[in-house]
Amino acid sequence: MDFDKYQKLAIKTDLDAEFLGEVMEKHSLNTVAFMNKVLGVVGEAGEFADKVKKIMRDKKGEFNDEDREAIVKELGDVLWYVAVVALYLGMPMSELAGKKNEKLQSRMKRNALQGSGDDR
Repeated sequence: MDFDKYQKLAIKTDLDAEFLGEVMEKHSLNTVAFMNKVLGVVGEAGEFADKVKKIMRDKKGEFNDEDREAIVKELGDVLWYVAVVALYLGMPMSELAGKKNEKLQSRMKRNALQGSGDDR
């Protein structure tokens, strides 16, 4: 599925979508609607990590189809929140993905994939 198409479909299921125009118009992140999405990213990422942790702990990292499906569902939840947060920031998913790819390609060319810091 196309990133931007996904994003347009995702926002239709955002219960706070009525506030999207307000956020973009004011260029303000100081809204409950935006913070709900930020906390959603963190919460769902935590649930994803917790599922992986339990597979590592309880199954020595071996997973079955049911485990895989559970992990994929949580990862899908993370994707939904990322798509909606990006839209609240006025950023199409294709642009977000493109910017990330450009950054990584630049780091790869400069042999700077490892290390720390945003500006490496």
